[in-house]
Amino acid sequence: MKKYNVGILGATGAVGQEMMKILAERNFPIEELRLLASKNSAGRVIEGHTVVEACAENFKGLDIVLGAAENDIAERFAGDIKAAGAVFVDNSSAFRLDPDVPLVVPEINPEDVKKHKGIIANPNCTTIISCTAVNALNSISPIESMVVSSYQAVSGAGANGPKELFAEVEALSKGESYEPRVFQHQIAYNVIPQIGGEQFAGYTSEEMKLQNEGRKIMHLPELKVSCTCVRVPVVRSHSVSICLKTKEKISVAKAKEVIAAASGCKLVDDLANQSYPMPLDTSNQDLVFVGRIRDDLTDERGLNVWCCGDQVRKGAALNAIQIAELLI
Repeated sequence: MKKYNVGILGATGAVGQEMMKILAERNFPIEELRLLASKNSAGRVIEGHTVVEACAENFKGLDIVLGAAENDIAERFAGDIKAAGAVFVDNSSAFRLDPDVPLVVPEINPEDVKKHKGIIANPNCTTIISCTAVNALNSISPIESMVVSSYQAVSGAGANGPKELFAEVEALSKGESYEPRVFQHQIAYNVIPQIGGEQFAGYTSEEMKLQNEGRKIMHLPELKVSCTCVRVPVVRSHSVSICLKTKEKISVAKAKEVIAAASGCKLVDDLANQSYPMPLDTSNQDLVFVGRIRDDLTDERGLNVWCCGDQVRKGAALNAIQIAELLI
């Protein structure tokens, strides 16, 4: 089997570390794994690999670069990565809506990988989880609209998110105060109905991603999505409530049947036995759990769906590696 030289840009962060773990788990055919990060991290040894500084010279010889860095870093080095002859599978939002860059969830639009011109974008974590959950329905009857509420774990804000939650819980248990640094408000015993800044008509940047990215991934240019994103005091795995409307009516029984058979999904739907998707059950694994499927009582063509998925794995690192697997 041919082996490939793979780089991870932003290798010292949470997503970069998860990429290393998943590459090993899935036996990705690697000749050389090159960890790239800031100059300050250069020289650090992780799992026997020495981190090198991200610079044009250090992308040479690579076949694939997995991006686990912020937008400005992705934008800064995209040209160098392409010039080195590597394909850049980028987890930032820098290129997601670029018409020349495929935006891919392998279970949904794997064929779009072939359209790349050196860059392939990884979607937003909530978009990946939501679209994976409902794509089987879309394949039966096109989805026209979705009303969505997401309940997003603190680790979605990075490694410091859980640290702040734990610190607040500890401080409050002692009757002490704690000044939030990661989140706008106290997250312990609270929910915060804002993720991102305002982008459009009172909707935040995070809330607009599901519509804008979902249109591109599911090839639904007229898809309408009204979304509210909420930060919740959960460590890992995002949960999403979706009320969708399809062109033709899909029965609850049919919806369960196709979701149960869908790639990347696991049907967990038994209300009588209190069985449904929950963050604790979906953390540190690869599937999107889907349940609480029921008719929408306000629209005869509507369905309600509840799903949970690990935003660090399927919502980021795993999806990027699945794209790399399609490439090879």
